[in-house]
Amino acid sequence: MRSVRQRAAYLAVLTGVTILSRLPEPVVRRLGRLAGHIWYLVDPPRRRMARRHMRRLGARPRDAREVFASYGRYWAESLWVRRRHFPGIRARLTVDGLEHLRRAHEAGEGVVVVLAHVGNWEAAALIAIDLQMPLVAVAESLANPHITQWFTRQRQMFNIEIVLTGEGRVRKRLVAALEEGKAIALLADRDLSGRGVKVEFFGETTTIPAGPVSLARRSGAPILTVGVYFKPGGGHHAIIHPPLPARPDDDPSVVSQEIARRLEEIIRHDPSQWHLVQPNWPSDRS
Repeated sequence: MRSVRQRAAYLAVLTGVTILSRLPEPVVRRLGRLAGHIWYLVDPPRRRMARRHMRRLGARPRDAREVFASYGRYWAESLWVRRRHFPGIRARLTVDGLEHLRRAHEAGEGVVVVLAHVGNWEAAALIAIDLQMPLVAVAESLANPHITQWFTRQRQMFNIEIVLTGEGRVRKRLVAALEEGKAIALLADRDLSGRGVKVEFFGETTTIPAGPVSLARRSGAPILTVGVYFKPGGGHHAIIHPPLPARPDDDPSVVSQEIARRLEEIIRHDPSQWHLVQPNWPSDRS
């Protein structure tokens, strides 16, 4: 019975996505933002949490409404995109700091790319495609395996090799990918495991994932922090920060704190595009 329900849910998602993918991008963008505004109105707990995060950043609490609208746009774009849309997305994608990624790729080095839940971080995959740089990312195994497989196929469309959590040997595969000169993309502004490294993040102690520093120290790969932002009216703008080395003898907590500082810089560039509506600090859960 559970399998039947999962299959039905998958078919419902597939039908909606098929319809959405046929719409023009401006329509999809507006529908996503509208869905985000509705979500803001009907979800008081997450609305309060988003307002709390805006205050923590020194932004206006009312900017939380824009956080939801931006998040809605992200999901709409992610569900809409197909290979046939790539030329249009590329045409409106601008990049600052591309030389940092290109230099590492030309040297044959693997790279640990650290991202925040800002804008549409998946648009960064097009940068790697243009550089012909293989990209590997970690994704969560969802309760519905059919939907997990669909999301995996979506990311493979961007030439992203997906390593699913829960399948074992994740770390070994990521280390091997770095040794092969590939880029590893990791979202690092939320520690879902709760076993990360303690850092000072926006003036309060919390944890961020230990993976980026651990992988970089073991492989010798540089860490590049990247923000990918929505442009008003369509398109994306990526900012690639200078490389952050993480040598085996470096203190992991010091490197992690520098990553946290750079994530703060990425998020402060446009707080209303930071899609964080969940607790992220110990005080958020009290």
